[in-house]
Amino acid sequence: MKSSDKKPAPYDTRQFSKLVVDGTKQSASRAMLRAVGFEDADFGKPQIGIASTWANLTPCNMHIGELAREAAAGADAAGGKSVLFNTITVSDGISMGSPGMRYSLVSREVIADSIETVMGAEGFDGLVAVGGCDKNMPACAMAIARLNRPAVFVYGGTIRPGAGRTDIVSVFEAVGAHAAKRIDDSQLLQVERTAIPGPGSCGGMYTANTMASAIEALGLSLPNSSAQEAVSRNKHEDCRAAGAAVVNLLRLGIRPSDILTRKAFENAITVVIALGGSTNAVLHLLAIAHEARVKLTLADFTRIGKRVPVLADVRPSGKYLMSELIAIGGIQPLMKRLLAHGLLHGDCLTVTGKTLAENLAGVADYPAGQSVVLPFESPVKKDSHLVILHGNLAPEGAVAKLTGKEGLSFTGKARVYEGEERATAAILAGKVKAGDVVVIRQEGPRGGPGMREMLSPTGAIMGLGLGDKVALITDGRFSGGSHGFVVGHISPEAALGGVIGLLRNGDVITIDARRRSIAVDLTDAELRRRRKAWKPRRAYTDRGVLAKYARTVSSASKGAITE
Repeated sequence: MKSSDKKPAPYDTRQFSKLVVDGTKQSASRAMLRAVGFEDADFGKPQIGIASTWANLTPCNMHIGELAREAAAGADAAGGKSVLFNTITVSDGISMGSPGMRYSLVSREVIADSIETVMGAEGFDGLVAVGGCDKNMPACAMAIARLNRPAVFVYGGTIRPGAGRTDIVSVFEAVGAHAAKRIDDSQLLQVERTAIPGPGSCGGMYTANTMASAIEALGLSLPNSSAQEAVSRNKHEDCRAAGAAVVNLLRLGIRPSDILTRKAFENAITVVIALGGSTNAVLHLLAIAHEARVKLTLADFTRIGKRVPVLADVRPSGKYLMSELIAIGGIQPLMKRLLAHGLLHGDCLTVTGKTLAENLAGVADYPAGQSVVLPFESPVKKDSHLVILHGNLAPEGAVAKLTGKEGLSFTGKARVYEGEERATAAILAGKVKAGDVVVIRQEGPRGGPGMREMLSPTGAIMGLGLGDKVALITDGRFSGGSHGFVVGHISPEAALGGVIGLLRNGDVITIDARRRSIAVDLTDAELRRRRKAWKPRRAYTDRGVLAKYARTVSSASKGAITE
């Protein structure tokens, strides 16, 4: 069925705002709104909340205030009444490798809750959410799904490359290269000074660009919103169009529940795989699906992954940056190819009011001679790089990111570290050798708490030249910039008595991507004996947001949700 054939159910475009501003008894509400710029005519318009994740604490979000104002202008011009509000953001790149990283995944829940809180309290009828960093983007999508009011997500855009095509991962890997004496102090400082030239999210197919692409594939963003540079005119136009689009959705009566179907999530998984995207997409898509009341499990990633190839040769394991993918047309031509091969559901509704297939109908293919997106006949990998593993080390599952360049199996002896800092220090000190399986535990959602990303240790391993000689496993997670033979999200985590918490130095661990297995060479009897002697570690803290998070968070295998 085409979108034009759909007859939307009657929808009151002011069903929420009228409860706040209509009638004599709401005079006080109107009086306060007049002080913030409302005029008489505005009280009869649908109110559009513009959720801005602006903050001057990270390049990813430093420009979003301006973009949010563009979205507001678009909503106003289309007949709505926009109201800007802010939510928080935190910087993964800045807090990486420090205790502050514990707050990163926690911020996803705080942001989603805060958007819901403002929208619910103020009675906004529609929402434009503008996000630009790893956690605020899935948080915006979670809030959109939870609220189920007409909404559009806008990506803040990717950063331009630094000098010599460098980016944030270049800096982390330069630290490892410096430890190996492959570069000197002045060379490290040069990378530090030039890798981040201005506004925008980290420049490879890391978590930000992965999630922007996934959200577009879900149908929550306007076409090509995920593939625009942060400082481009296209991004400003995208924001203005998003403001108008949400007013159109109100008139059409199209809500997120009409868009966020099981088929839409399958489309998102397909696009993430084809792009070689971040392991964090697994965690975040599970969480968004939970809010949308769509049943999605790790098994869906395996099922879809068997038939979808990795086509984009992009960083961290490939050659190209997001800006170079943008230059050849972004992800829309890729999606059109996937649709033509029967790998996308073209009948899914999107925020344009049209189906995915209708949106893609006029999209041109990539220019001849480009090598960023490879043909189906010669993919980067014939099936998914996101490999869901099970075994005695991860009965509930684990997530590996393996393009095949690292190899597809690894057997080695465990070198166990309690937490990221100890592991990173040991790696930089040369204590990790070829053939080791680095085990970093007590970093899970509850045990961390907050499930920190292991970019510092993986960056150090790559910088030392050990990327194909060492494996790293953790109950934490990885930055989208991590690459090498890495396995994260091991569940159950150490803090809950998972087998990763029972490992000892020298235990032999085998990771086999072909068999989708991860196991330690110990008998069930030995594991039972170790479990009897196991005692939980003292909680990181017993107060504040981290303590509340640790008490309520679920397993990573369920998306680390907090309901």
